[in-house]
Amino acid sequence: MAAFPVLKTRAVAQYPLTRTTAFQNQTLTFLDGTQQRYRDAAGLRARWEIRLSELDAGEMAAMEEFFLANQGTFGSFAFTDPIDGTVYTNCSLRVDAIEVATAEEMREATKVTVVQNKE
Repeated sequence: MAAFPVLKTRAVAQYPLTRTTAFQNQTLTFLDGTQQRYRDAAGLRARWEIRLSELDAGEMAAMEEFFLANQGTFGSFAFTDPIDGTVYTNCSLRVDAIEVATAEEMREATKVTVVQNKE
């Protein structure tokens, strides 16, 4: 299984880092306005917003290759939580497009959101 790429510093993220955990609940609204709620997945699911800046060409190329190999949100991979070191074996990217900002030569930035999939 593929793993999320690491930077030259051997880190998977830079600060500030945002990790949220939430239940996967769904709500159905019927024509008469009543609602039915149900849980779509057992337990909590984690999500990380990873902002990467000051990347060199090699690090950015690795991120872009990883994105292409996963075909955006389609693929799954292992992700190591940078906060507590827990390895989540079934994660995916949140969006099908990657944005790259170039400040100057050898200084690129991107933002990636990783989500834990249902087990």
